[in-house]
Amino acid sequence: MPARHIVVVGAGIVGAASAYLLSQAGHRVTVLDAHAQPGQGASRANGAQLSYSYVEPLASPATLRALPGYLLSADSPLKLRLTADLDQWRWGWQFLRACRTAQVNATTEALLALAARSREELHRALPALNPPFHHGKAGKLVVVASATGLQQAREQVARQARWGCRQEVLDTAACIAREPALAGYARHVAGGVWTESEEVGDCHLACQALLAASQSMGAQLRLEHRVTGWSTSGDRLLAARTPQGDVQADAFVLASGVDAVALARPLGLRLPLTPIKGYSVTLPLADPDRAPQVSVTDLRRKLVYARLGGHLRVAGMAELVGPDLQIDPDRIRFLRDAVEETFAGAVDPKADPQAWAGLRPATPTGLPLIGRCGPRNLFLNVGQGALGWTLALGSARLLANAVADASDALAEPFAPHRSVASHRPMPTGHRPIPSPHR
Repeated sequence: MPARHIVVVGAGIVGAASAYLLSQAGHRVTVLDAHAQPGQGASRANGAQLSYSYVEPLASPATLRALPGYLLSADSPLKLRLTADLDQWRWGWQFLRACRTAQVNATTEALLALAARSREELHRALPALNPPFHHGKAGKLVVVASATGLQQAREQVARQARWGCRQEVLDTAACIAREPALAGYARHVAGGVWTESEEVGDCHLACQALLAASQSMGAQLRLEHRVTGWSTSGDRLLAARTPQGDVQADAFVLASGVDAVALARPLGLRLPLTPIKGYSVTLPLADPDRAPQVSVTDLRRKLVYARLGGHLRVAGMAELVGPDLQIDPDRIRFLRDAVEETFAGAVDPKADPQAWAGLRPATPTGLPLIGRCGPRNLFLNVGQGALGWTLALGSARLLANAVADASDALAEPFAPHRSVASHRPMPTGHRPIPSPHR
């Protein structure tokens, strides 16, 4: 297929990866983003883990069983605020339907395959990425607090082994030997799962590096360009409308996370995405010997820890509260207290925590939407949820293949036609974008 001019809407990690691989394929790429800098949404300060072997979706029988306890607990990692928004209720119903073992197994298998592709693509891109983004193969230790949790971990490891994952189940002593900084937290460690191949990296810096590499291949980056509407003709998009003027192209990619819902609606598409709010703090190390050397996930609190240079990133929570980016001080206090209990003395307790909240774009099943959808020249690359950093490069490869109309069996579970509803005919002319904050 000849080179085309492609507009990518969104300069987060999924959009940046899309721009990079489309540029590498010889296309002329223009990236549009509403912010003044790349990676200012869910990519800004996420958990930093590249979790290639730990991709089980949020929708699962285990989540369903734990849901009443989560909703009744004041410090629960999961928070739900019901509204009159029919889309939220529709998403919630689809989420409950996805909490079936058969669906979880199918989703996990598909995500593991996509994650493996993503790791290959990232490693292939590494020589071209500058500035560095604290990338490293740290390995990951997932610690569980109970014998029941450890048995569930064994079952998951056995299940994932069928799909090529190499993981070890450890007892308490082996967990502490693997990560000595957990010694003071041993009473909450019944055992864990060690995955040597897992990696870490600063997602925000990776956005910058991928876009810089794209620009070196001719891509244009237009920041502070918010898409406000579409110019259409028949079943095709002609241009993305911005306050700075129309941006015409041969094809368009929505890689704008939760904002894609509002962008797609005037085109007759109802995307099954909801924002799941997460938090993080990034604290300078006070005593590196007391900080974890490996990436750690604490299932007791549903928190992740990743070392980024001289800092420790701590992230977690899953709040279904709509497009709310306000930072709850109680959540930040919880994260800081968790660090002090788990890795006492590792970080400076008086330092600015660089508190952050981001909206992760989640589908009910956990499967992202990748491929052509609606108008003939519109493509989606959205819905990676909490795995956006992990799945970004693999998702971008599937997108680039879809643009080239190249078949790829891996793409089928993520095809938008499986879950995107059309709610009115394809419009024509200029279509404004309604506010996403309904």
